[in-house]
Amino acid sequence: MKTDQPLKERLLSLLKETDTPLALAEINEQLGGTDGKDYTALAKLVVTLERKGELILSESGKVSLPLLHRQFEGLYNQNKKGFGFVRLGESESDIFVPRESTHGAMNNDEVVVVVTAEGDASQNQNPEGEIVHIKERNVSQLTGEFIPYNDRLRKQTGYIGGVKPLNKGLDQMTCFLSDKGLHPVEGEIVVVDITEYPTAEEPFQVVGVAKQSLGHKDEPGADILAILSMFGIPSEFPEDVQAEAEAVPETITDQERRGRMDYRDALTITIDGAESKDLDDAIALKTLENGNYELGVHIADVSHYVTEGSAIDREALNRGTSVYLTDRVVPMLPQRLSNGICSLNEGQERLTMSCVMEITPDGRIVDYQIGPSLIQSDHRMTYKDVNTLLAGDDTELEAKYSDILPMLRGMATLHNRLEGNRHQRGAIDFDTPEAKIIVDEDGHPTNIQVRERGVGERMIESFMLAANETVAHEYTKRHLPFLFRIHESPDEERIKNFQVFAQTLGVQMSLTDGKATPKDLQQVLARVEDKPFRPVIQMMLLRSMQQARYDVEPVGHYGIAAEDYTHFTSPIRRYPDLIVHRLIRKYLTTTPNEQEQEALTEELQDIASQSSKMERRSIDAERETDSLKKAEYMQDQVGNEFDAIVSSVTNFGMFVELANTVEGLIHLSTIHEDYFNFDRDHLLLIGEHTGKIYHIGDPVRVKLISADPTTRQIDFQLVKDEKKTHANRPKSKGRRKPTPGKKKPGKAGQGKKKTSNHKGKKGGYKESPHKGKKTNGNKPNKTNKHSKRKGKRKGANFKIKKR
Repeated sequence: MKTDQPLKERLLSLLKETDTPLALAEINEQLGGTDGKDYTALAKLVVTLERKGELILSESGKVSLPLLHRQFEGLYNQNKKGFGFVRLGESESDIFVPRESTHGAMNNDEVVVVVTAEGDASQNQNPEGEIVHIKERNVSQLTGEFIPYNDRLRKQTGYIGGVKPLNKGLDQMTCFLSDKGLHPVEGEIVVVDITEYPTAEEPFQVVGVAKQSLGHKDEPGADILAILSMFGIPSEFPEDVQAEAEAVPETITDQERRGRMDYRDALTITIDGAESKDLDDAIALKTLENGNYELGVHIADVSHYVTEGSAIDREALNRGTSVYLTDRVVPMLPQRLSNGICSLNEGQERLTMSCVMEITPDGRIVDYQIGPSLIQSDHRMTYKDVNTLLAGDDTELEAKYSDILPMLRGMATLHNRLEGNRHQRGAIDFDTPEAKIIVDEDGHPTNIQVRERGVGERMIESFMLAANETVAHEYTKRHLPFLFRIHESPDEERIKNFQVFAQTLGVQMSLTDGKATPKDLQQVLARVEDKPFRPVIQMMLLRSMQQARYDVEPVGHYGIAAEDYTHFTSPIRRYPDLIVHRLIRKYLTTTPNEQEQEALTEELQDIASQSSKMERRSIDAERETDSLKKAEYMQDQVGNEFDAIVSSVTNFGMFVELANTVEGLIHLSTIHEDYFNFDRDHLLLIGEHTGKIYHIGDPVRVKLISADPTTRQIDFQLVKDEKKTHANRPKSKGRRKPTPGKKKPGKAGQGKKKTSNHKGKKGGYKESPHKGKKTNGNKPNKTNKHSKRKGKRKGANFKIKKR
């Protein structure tokens, strides 16, 4: 490390240039360290500078500059209370922005933030900052309910009324409506084009023009249209897209058959839900003479009909994915394609892209063929019928499907072997309960059921996973530009936090060489298999993991412990699958040169980014719809009692979850049996006088006291507290002195009721290779001091603003 420049100067310069935390070994290497003496000198300097506050040394051993007064660029997420957080990236702490420091930034704006106060990781407190520049506005429209002004206010303000925004993160915004656009009636849901954005002087006011009416708020379906509008999801196809779809022929020509692998004579079936109309995968199985299986996974050849650069292709890229809401599907492709010539309907000849694998009885794939093909499905099966047939519970059904029953049993055997192999290598099975909301013809929820995954559902999952891995393996091996589905290893800090959380519930988690392998996490789930708090452990583990996404680099898939993975099996409903098919066809006839490969890789990275973004948008819209319909369903249940499980404990109460997956809050102000303190370290509520303790996973009996579809908020009360009043609540005798050596528990917010939107979303990772469903993005809730900072709402939603 010989140089005339002082080591400190070079160290600080390097950290400033990289602007990212670095390990000591990385720093030593980049500074030219050659031996142990150089490393020791560097380590001593880092410790000295850390003591002086000139450097930060994380628990994981990474070194970075202090945050104070530094500028960062990021995406601003606004809370309903008016404050927000600037997201910097997966490895950086979000920067908290107080309400008075937002300076006109809106939700999802790209901003520049200056750090004004360091955070405190030990107290789960984020750094604090002030937004100094808005680089790009990402909100051009909002959706909301129109509230008209009377004649006096119209003359005084120059506006016809206000719009109460429904968009997430715009709760604090006051939207004034000018008279230049539509003139809606009271209660009408409208889409507003923003013409004047917030300023530093008026940070929560916008002006706009009503562009479109979605109907009155009480009209059937208006609520779903509002959600689609809020997330910018188009519900109609443009005319040029519809015209192209109408021009697609509904029959297959001899020219289209030429050059394809022909599997029309093979016994082939589709297995889907009873309501599905877009059948994009079919399967076939036979036993070879050598005792191996031949598994055929045949996928609709959408890329044959949706050509690159066409109007349909551009619209599919824009949408990214089909969106599945409670009472409708918003398709990626026009229904003439998705339900017509591309759907693998029973008894109809169809063009497909196939992955046909030879698999040994112990589940090893030893050979495969990938390419364009031709099939004809013999039966359109449902999961319900397949599960009944495999259970052997219906002789009449067995007689009806006697021709495929032996094949189904062979498929079940192969599935068990494939599933066992995945488990053995460490694949994590997040078999979390998923709600199925039943609605009537007006979209009103009539029931909430928990979906059950039988052998049929898991069998299809196994076969689609096998095909996806096989296709990814082939093109990784060939070193050609490709689109992969990746899931990176979880962040060390998040796993450490999860490890602490699990220990509070008595669950030990071991690490392999200091890192969490998929098998380590698999073992944690195995330890809580029969515990009442298993769903909570699953939820927190999901939140600790990174989001799966699309990328051009084959870094593998952590969640299923796969070295190579892509999405090949759902091109009707996922754009990346369509691109994968297009690449397979391309590489059958051409191999791009180095320059072409670079250009193609760049194009694929743009597609990967867009597809990942649209996937997250779809997930958010689906969750928002579920929250709306759950609150709407529970609105009819107010006053009823339910059995529940404590799913989370906070300083303002505890969340409980019903058997049908509905989650709501029991606020501390409604618990009258004692005065409760919140133990942050162990996530407990402890009664100050009775010693009563509430843990995560505790069974409780609750009564529903309110459900609001507008805020998506559901509130419960403990049944035993129903007849008590605040008057007979035991009075506090003052704070007890903490036991020596023990940390003083946090004060529970038992006074004014917290009005946060407590939907209790469950997020994180769950890969569904077949249906395109993922339960991807959300991250751990930030329960820190910022939730009680400044930012109390002032006045009514619509302040008078003079033009």
